[in-house]
Amino acid sequence: MSTEPLTFRRLQDEQRPWVAHNFAGRHPFYPLLGAMEELGELAHAHLKGLQGIRHTSPEIESMKIDAVADIVIFLSDYCTANGLDFQDAVEQTWNRVRQRDWKSDPLNADLHVPGSSAAPATPSTTEEMP
Repeated sequence: MSTEPLTFRRLQDEQRPWVAHNFAGRHPFYPLLGAMEELGELAHAHLKGLQGIRHTSPEIESMKIDAVADIVIFLSDYCTANGLDFQDAVEQTWNRVRQRDWKSDPLNADLHVPGSSAAPATPSTTEEMP
């Protein structure tokens, strides 16, 4: 087991042979379904935490941590199954997102970011809602 920090790239590289061994021949969309299931588990844990029912606070925190980690693991697998580099995808997207300044330009911050895929804003003919 490596003592180096786990990058998205290393996760994907280590996960590839494990998936091939355990789930050979499955459809490339299966990890997407797993990620969606885990997102539901995260929402469930968050809701029960807000409601203060069924679980203790430490149990809720543990459930959230597990769900978040499982989502990342499934997304890594999804990228592999669909020929995407998880590390590059996150880095490229974060490099665009972090340039957005919604405080300075709440309507069009994404339009000022090079490489942004945002559609140009169109003038509204109705008054804005508060």
